[in-house]
Amino acid sequence: MTEPRLFDIAAAFLSRQEQLRADLNFADIATHPGTKGDDTELNWLGMLDKLLPNRYGVSKAFVVDIHGGLSDQIDIVIHDQHFSPLLFEVGGARYIPAESVYAVLEVKQELDKQNLHYAADKIASVRRLVRTSVPIPYVAGVYDPKEPQPIIGGLLARRSSWSPAFGEPFSTCVQSLEAERTVDIGCALEDGAFEMRADGSHRVLDVSRHDSSLITFVMTLLRQLQTMGSAPAINYDAYLNALP
Repeated sequence: MTEPRLFDIAAAFLSRQEQLRADLNFADIATHPGTKGDDTELNWLGMLDKLLPNRYGVSKAFVVDIHGGLSDQIDIVIHDQHFSPLLFEVGGARYIPAESVYAVLEVKQELDKQNLHYAADKIASVRRLVRTSVPIPYVAGVYDPKEPQPIIGGLLARRSSWSPAFGEPFSTCVQSLEAERTVDIGCALEDGAFEMRADGSHRVLDVSRHDSSLITFVMTLLRQLQTMGSAPAINYDAYLNALP
């Protein structure tokens, strides 16, 4: 009798991480440390656009609401393309209705206190916008309007400037952010990934190993997107009423 064959899932994850690092252009950048502008050369948007299922759009964009509220420009907006496919292109810039937004991610070269607060402010500029929701007809009736889920906020960087990368100073800083400015997930590619996880009435910081930073971030993001389900169905009539 032959031994049952086993699948090496750890090796598979690490192999997938190397593919993602290639999509991110990290291999090329790593051979030229200190390259000016290497934060923008890390192709986070392109990597996520290639990775995520087709139901998600991935864009650099502003977010708008029914009252004309406008967010800061966000490096990466992960948005719905099914229930809320509406978007606007004006003067080369993209504008996405708040109802469509699942997650907003800022990209910086360094993960440090200044950039963490900068990302928190950008995230808050999206979360404070108004989101509509309408009933969804289906074959057996009508689903009630969906309560919009909290928008995921994150920060992506090449490295952490804290020492240690995710020690007490970082933990204190990220946990001190008020609800609207919470940074839920992040990745310092050379140092690790982090997640602020709910534990009852508290939030707990989880941190990955440095050598599994990217795959941990990706799996965490996918899990959080999965728990959000579908975006609320946009109220198109409310947007039409904004016309003169």
